[in-house]
Amino acid sequence: MITVCRIEDLPPGEALRVTEGVPAPIAVFNADGVLYAVDDTCTHQDASLADGWLEGCLVECPLHASSFDLRTGRPTCPPAKAALRTHRVQVVDGLVLLHVAAHVTGDVAVAEPA
Repeated sequence: MITVCRIEDLPPGEALRVTEGVPAPIAVFNADGVLYAVDDTCTHQDASLADGWLEGCLVECPLHASSFDLRTGRPTCPPAKAALRTHRVQVVDGLVLLHVAAHVTGDVAVAEPA
């Protein structure tokens, strides 16, 4: 597990890019009080989704308007066709914790056992 930040440092509608302690960047989003984590790089072209536009459970890539569902990682419109990996995130004692994936099953990343 990686401590991302305190929950008050990630207000609704905001995202953080995590690069330390992970094999590839991960974006953590606060979508109206619900936290989601997905691979940060758009599957269409190399762009940070943490820099994209968040609307509900969807994030739009800042380069070519591909949109992804944060709940599943699946793209909702072209030009992206491949899904993002999703990662487990939770709040414990006011801290946002990211469970780093060991491997992927389908579209969902599976956390390493603690």
